[in-house]
Amino acid sequence: MALRPGLTGHATLRVNDADTALDIGSGDVPVLGTPRLIALCEEATCRAVDGELGAPDTTVAMRVQFDHLSPSSVGSEVRAEATLEKVEGRRLVFSVSAKDSAGLIGAGKVTRVVVGRDTFLRRAR
Repeated sequence: MALRPGLTGHATLRVNDADTALDIGSGDVPVLGTPRLIALCEEATCRAVDGELGAPDTTVAMRVQFDHLSPSSVGSEVRAEATLEKVEGRRLVFSVSAKDSAGLIGAGKVTRVVVGRDTFLRRAR
């Protein structure tokens, strides 16, 4: 593994109806739903370590600490950024943030754990 603090990843999303709190069941307003925003930030964490793990390994989310600060409407473009802050054995701690054209809309920490893909999937069955 070549995991080291400072690795970064990005992910973008053009908000559509399927991304709204109303559509995903996390609220009754037609704006970007918090679960979808967190998923975008998780995507950025995955991109930060893309190509840095051995073939049998992957990462899985273990903890999410996140503040959704501002709404984003359908049609908005949202960009999430993740930076690997700490490598503690198999545990990876990322700082994440998301912005739209109006500025910061969310920020927090995502902790992921490096696991063997096959072993993890066997345990899931």
